Amino acid sequence: MTTPRRLVVAVTGASGAIYAVRFLRQAARHYDAIYVMLSGNAPAVFQTETGGRLTAPYSAQDFLGTDAPYDNIHFLSSQDYFTPPASGSFIHEGMVVIPCSMGTLGRIAHGISNDLTTRAADVCLKERRKLILVARDTPLNLIHLRNMVAVTEAGAIILPAIPAFYHQPKTIEDLVDTVVARVLQNLGVAQDLQPQWAVGEE
Repeated sequence: MTTPRRLVVAVTGASGAIYAVRFLRQAARHYDAIYVMLSGNAPAVFQTETGGRLTAPYSAQDFLGTDAPYDNIHFLSSQDYFTPPASGSFIHEGMVVIPCSMGTLGRIAHGISNDLTTRAADVCLKERRKLILVARDTPLNLIHLRNMVAVTEAGAIILPAIPAFYHQPKTIEDLVDTVVARVLQNLGVAQDLQPQWAVGEE
């Protein structure tokens, strides 16, 4: 019996809703089930940055701006602890917080599980599963940096939302996809958004 490929994704109220949108579109191609939770401020930031409007219960069609059903994407309440990602007995391949606010990162670093996102992240750390935090803030103060060290020592991966330019991106989406590609690579997914550096040039 083949174990389904599952992924947990959290979207916080940090700027960068487009990162979550672009990432989910790609991740949906590779996972059988994706469990998504939005923080309390995420819908307002999503509306401000994309012009889209989200109304609970959230749907993949509204969040991704498409008519495609995306039946493998399931939105969860940020306060519902009686959902699969809240338990270590639920087997999945990792969790991505994209974008990740400094507040969320700090709570994860110090084991403060005050919503489903921080609880699910805590589960990843205690179960030694992959946890990728796409940090989105600047400049960083000393508290931010120390929290990043703490959560890295606990086993998480800090993957800042810093686009690359060496592939000469032409659009905002191209820039965002340089970050999305790195997230997919760190999950072990064979992405086709960005070529590997210097491959094919020998």
